[in-house]
Amino acid sequence: MSDLFGGLAAASSPNQPRADAPLADRLRPATLADVVGQDHLTGPDGAIGRMVAAGRLSSMILWGPPGTGKTTLARLLADAVGMRFAPISAVFSGVADLKAAFAAARDAARAGQRTLLFVDEIHRFNRAQQDGFLPYVEDGTVTLVGATTENPSFALNAALLSRAQVLILRRLDETALGELIARAEALTGKPLPLTADARAALIASADGDGRFLLNQVETLQSIVTDNMLDPAGLAELLHRRMPVYDKDREGHYNLISALHKALRGSDPQAALYYLARMLVAGEEPLYVLRRLVRFASEDIGLADPQALVQCLAAKDAFEFLGSPEGELAIVQACLYLATAPKSNAAYKAQKAAWRSAKDTGSLMPPANILNAPTKLMKEIGYGKGYHYDHDADGGFPGDDYWPEEMTPQTFYAPTERGFEKRIAERLAWWDERRREIRGA
Repeated sequence: MSDLFGGLAAASSPNQPRADAPLADRLRPATLADVVGQDHLTGPDGAIGRMVAAGRLSSMILWGPPGTGKTTLARLLADAVGMRFAPISAVFSGVADLKAAFAAARDAARAGQRTLLFVDEIHRFNRAQQDGFLPYVEDGTVTLVGATTENPSFALNAALLSRAQVLILRRLDETALGELIARAEALTGKPLPLTADARAALIASADGDGRFLLNQVETLQSIVTDNMLDPAGLAELLHRRMPVYDKDREGHYNLISALHKALRGSDPQAALYYLARMLVAGEEPLYVLRRLVRFASEDIGLADPQALVQCLAAKDAFEFLGSPEGELAIVQACLYLATAPKSNAAYKAQKAAWRSAKDTGSLMPPANILNAPTKLMKEIGYGKGYHYDHDADGGFPGDDYWPEEMTPQTFYAPTERGFEKRIAERLAWWDERRREIRGA
């Protein structure tokens, strides 16, 4: 399996790749200085640059999207400090393979050779298998370099994380991807038959994945054509890389968080972008609708009571129309939420009321507001002194509805935004009436 620029997971030989090897293999960097797009790690002030300068590596986890050079970096790290490179893949390896790798590392250590154990897709090992690395990392049998596309905070044991640095690899930007294309053209002597716009479209189609880009370049260089391809012609020949998005992994949570924050920040353009990112990548529309419904209550509430109505109507419309027609209703709800006045007063009121309910236990409501369906209950005072609101002056008797052991609390404090401004005025009027009635 090859990594960015053809860093072979199983290759530690300095021999040049075969002439008929894949382009990514032939372009793999010979030194850390040849790696593009990760200067924040490999430069003189980067974590990797400093470790190489010191001649000693600490265990690390390389976290980044596919095609950003994790395997390549691990191999070059071993070469840079003179360590034995021992690669394994968590996809194809089990306990027996790990034991064999540790035994080989011990034998190498006796001969004075340090081992860099590279574990690709390390997040695929279960918790017990990850724990198995700990004694060998602690006693220096191996220097562990793990590679993962998943957030280490969720995918790896805390004990393992405490013994390794987490280094984040960035998706390759336009400059880095353009450099890869230039290197490919220089190596093969075959300029790509692309217009400037088509070249930009090719770079965009890679979505930051260098390996994918080089595979596309190799395909283009195999095509015999006398005409320069424009973006439309390029699209007919090549497929765009699907966005990295696992519906139960970090990409999912990052995008729903971004959508929520953009809605809360009243930015309809950004909110629509993140909504599109999720739905285009294959997210379940009903999941998005559930989050919009929650947002309507949590971040808008009574500042605009129609927000919740809009979201539920969008859910009904989507279920009625299906995809793709029903997705327009989701867009409408999204835009409504982003442009509505915001208030978390209802959300805060719920938290405060729930907390008070837990703290006060089983206090009885005042007797005057309890029903009295039996003679005994009437005799002991249930319902006595209750004022029927509709018979009171102004429909408001100003009674005290709190348990006798409690002073009245204020959980809900409306804002001055949207419909809540009117609610605040109403509450203020009722408070004044209570003071007048109870003071009389």
